[in-house]
Amino acid sequence: MVTKSMPDDTIINESEEGHRSGIRAGRPVRRSSRSRAISAKRLKKLIPPAEEWDVWDELYGVPVLSGEIVVGDIVYRAVLRHYEDLQEGHKRGLKFSREHAWHVIQHIENHYQHIKGPLAGEPLKLDPWQLFWTAVLYGWLAQDGLRRFTRSYEEVARKNGKSTWKGPQGGYLFCMDGESGAEVYAVASTREQAMTVFKPAFENVKRWAKKSPKIAKSFEIFKGANQERITFGTNVFKPLAANADSQDGFNPSAILFDELHAQKSREQWDVLESAMGARTQPLMSAITTAGFILDGICTELRSYLISVLKNEIEDDSFFGYIYTLDEGDDPFLEQNWYKANPALGLGKTLSYMRNMAKKAKALPSALANFKTKDLNIWCNTSDGWLDIAVWDEGKEPFDPEILNGRTCYGGLDLASTRDLTAFSLIFPPEEEGGIWHVLVRTWCPREKVNNEADDAAPYATSEREGWLEVTEGNVTDYNPVKKSIVEASKKYNLEMLGFDNWNAQDVINQMTDEGIVTVQIPQNTQGMYPGTRLLEVLIYDRRLKHGGNRILRYAASNVALLYDSNDNFRPDKKNAKNKGRIDPLVATVIACSTYSAVAVDNTEKSFWDTDDDIE
Repeated sequence: MVTKSMPDDTIINESEEGHRSGIRAGRPVRRSSRSRAISAKRLKKLIPPAEEWDVWDELYGVPVLSGEIVVGDIVYRAVLRHYEDLQEGHKRGLKFSREHAWHVIQHIENHYQHIKGPLAGEPLKLDPWQLFWTAVLYGWLAQDGLRRFTRSYEEVARKNGKSTWKGPQGGYLFCMDGESGAEVYAVASTREQAMTVFKPAFENVKRWAKKSPKIAKSFEIFKGANQERITFGTNVFKPLAANADSQDGFNPSAILFDELHAQKSREQWDVLESAMGARTQPLMSAITTAGFILDGICTELRSYLISVLKNEIEDDSFFGYIYTLDEGDDPFLEQNWYKANPALGLGKTLSYMRNMAKKAKALPSALANFKTKDLNIWCNTSDGWLDIAVWDEGKEPFDPEILNGRTCYGGLDLASTRDLTAFSLIFPPEEEGGIWHVLVRTWCPREKVNNEADDAAPYATSEREGWLEVTEGNVTDYNPVKKSIVEASKKYNLEMLGFDNWNAQDVINQMTDEGIVTVQIPQNTQGMYPGTRLLEVLIYDRRLKHGGNRILRYAASNVALLYDSNDNFRPDKKNAKNKGRIDPLVATVIACSTYSAVAVDNTEKSFWDTDDDIE
């Protein structure tokens, strides 16, 4: 039963009259070159007569089936499932209710507005792909007349309007779903991320309350910082950070879990899902982009959905789609971009994608982000970061004496007494756009050299060439390290020494006594991203000279990147290639982050630095 529970029918009007028809503005129809999963004869039987089409059939479903809109294989299978179920679903007790579908669509389109960007204040009109999936998710009913789909996995590249679309769905589930005591939560790894889904609904409800006294009286709107939520009688809609310890005792009716790819553990998902057991038609919905955690809850749900769509598993309660490239597709071929970006040409622009592709061709970190965030391709963080051929372009020897008296910034990575310890100095150019220089001294105990095969490392050769300083015994003697730092402070204008706090307190205390200014650089993306990005730009701009330091080259060849949910990245010691050591490179990143922290107005720019925002 479709329930209207909004308190002011002067605002809420669920009539279908006046809903626009015909082809909407957007990208031109593009003929797909993919082979059909079914025969032309079967396809003809599946497509309903034109007079029976709803707007979502006309604008999206039928063009996808007929190959007029470019989609990947998984999306094609998901669309095909809907039309097959229209013919065969009744045998399993399933029914498609266009009234239920329209109820959700019209609630969103009649009452929600864009809250930011060039469309701010304009009515929210769903894109064809959003229309179709909204109709499918909410239009299908089970044999008992309740919503068929209780779990969903939805994967699409960024900047396709998922938050703008999902937030109003949360608003519908909160007050229009006929659920007594509805508890709807927008969930993400952080509350700030959860707000991106909650806020489109929150801002619109506040607007309703200003317009209608009945709405203002019926809804209680909490606006305080970190207290944002909406209540309507016993119903509640609020953002929530994923934290399994704080979720026991909840009774959610709907969960909108944003950016599930960032979840390392399935614990939070399981706690929330188990809490929905008393609800008659719960909805546990995940919507996400691709990511880097290849063995988490996200990839588990993803694999499950694919098995459902391939008819390897029968589960009529599980809904989803995955917008991504097909295996073997060229990520730089513009025609393929539509497979991961159903809003390309509607909200997301081709100029944005071209800028991102330009970056991706120039920088390894940008390539990984382009694949995961803009093409929805899952990537392995253990893949190497730096192209060693590009790195070697900075190997031309130079006399360190040319740097005497020059301003520099230091980075210290003491690591373990049984491992590599490194002290790096980064020298900015004296003229804008000039060459940067880096000097790195590395130490390790004799035992490390004797067992170099364990690290597949050139320790002995590096020692002979003077790139590696070896202290006798099985632990590193830190006295030469401290002496080197003090000497550097006298020889150069050492502005500041950045350090990894692990095992460093004694050394840092002594450096402070020597008058050296120090700063702790947190070993997370917040602390290391500025230096990692700066170093990458310098390397790929061919503006960094390292003089062919062999042990630094070895470290550079081992580095993999670790990304966070905000696309920031840093060296990942745990996933270094071939289990090799990266300490000299980490010390250099610390030095670069130290520079970035001090010289805030001198952030290096490159030709591929473009505006990431949609035009």
